[in-house]
Amino acid sequence: MIKKVVLSLVILLLGAGVAFFVFKTEPKLNKNFETQNAFFKKFPFRLGLDLSGGSHLVYKADVSAVPSSEVENSMDALRDVIERRINIFGVSEPIVQAQHGGFISGSSEQLIVDLPGVTDVKKAVEMIGQTPVLEFKTQAPDGAPQNATVDKDGKVTLDLNSQFVATELTGRYLKKATLEFDQNTREPRVSLQFDDTGTKLFAKITKENVGKMVAIYLDGSPVSTPVVNEEIPNGQAVISGNFTPQEAKLLVGRLNSGALPVPITLLSTQSIGAILGESAVNAGVKAAIVGFLLVALFLILWYRLPGIIAIVSLSIFVIIMLALFKLIPVTLTAAGIAGFIIAIGIAVDANVLIFERIKEEMNSSKTVNDAVLAGFSRAWFSIRDSNTSTIITSIILYTFGTSLIKGFALTLGMGVLISMFSAITVSRIFLSIIKFKNENKFFRFLFSSGLSR
Repeated sequence: MIKKVVLSLVILLLGAGVAFFVFKTEPKLNKNFETQNAFFKKFPFRLGLDLSGGSHLVYKADVSAVPSSEVENSMDALRDVIERRINIFGVSEPIVQAQHGGFISGSSEQLIVDLPGVTDVKKAVEMIGQTPVLEFKTQAPDGAPQNATVDKDGKVTLDLNSQFVATELTGRYLKKATLEFDQNTREPRVSLQFDDTGTKLFAKITKENVGKMVAIYLDGSPVSTPVVNEEIPNGQAVISGNFTPQEAKLLVGRLNSGALPVPITLLSTQSIGAILGESAVNAGVKAAIVGFLLVALFLILWYRLPGIIAIVSLSIFVIIMLALFKLIPVTLTAAGIAGFIIAIGIAVDANVLIFERIKEEMNSSKTVNDAVLAGFSRAWFSIRDSNTSTIITSIILYTFGTSLIKGFALTLGMGVLISMFSAITVSRIFLSIIKFKNENKFFRFLFSSGLSR
């Protein structure tokens, strides 16, 4: 009995602490523009484009070196790389889309990126990052025209870029990059491993250029021009150069985060306003509060003492969900909020199932204490099966849906999992600490429901 009381107090204190974290207002900036509490500034709620606006970026993709038949595939690969970089958890809900211009394929290929909640354009550009463009070029054939420059002293310098021609092998086919150190010189180098398609292309390039140079380009500049001694069939290449360990480590991270299949240039940026606006957010919050109060009133009038406990359990559920929204963080769009509201309804439904089972047990002449235990045991299987089906649906939506659908599926799935904890664990702890040695009609009335007395 004492352990249960202590555990219930711990849950209440934990809920109060999380509530303080969630609902504490953002601290105001002082005259030096420094936050008084950086922790709460670090974990604000993140709203989607339809609620808070964001940044709109337009990039131009240079597909001049890509065959016309491969332009669409290259743009799809570019879109996937950018989306993966800015949506690591799949919850920030960016909108990344390729835009094809004109009837001529590749004439004006653009990438449109919308970042919700990021109104700082500079920060938005940094989120995209300066991803390296990885290219492999072979030595130009003999007799090919070469560009040269002449300085003021009459010295002729050949343009290194004119000595090499582009190949189909780019960072699009990179599987992973790792940091290594040369066993003899101990200099850092970057090892590249290509996927199946890249391995075949690299084997073909090395086979056809034995005794010749194959240049490795990063961001349009050659970083390594090794001579091919023999065919390399295993799809492994090495970038060596004047790297410091830190530079090599940074390059590995950039390549692994997604090497762009084609170069991109930032054309325009702008901050966009919310589609629904602040008034919609306020209306949504107001509607949620009114709905919660009506549900709470119904639970108290219909289920009495268990209804009060259900309200405490439901409040803890809401607090935990809002805390997770801040900590992950989850980008809240209208669809995501809809998933959260549905999860609240599922949490209420679980409590209703439990209380109806308790009433049935009490009707069979059981004591209140025995009815509570039996009611939870009987209701658990129904709650488990219905919530499991909802979780499976959420997983399918999250796996195969678009970014907008993923936000709905994530909030719904999280809500179902947390609601099982709040309805089964929290409600059970509070109900089980209420023990009656001598039950009378008043105590049974508190645990009855509806119009029963």
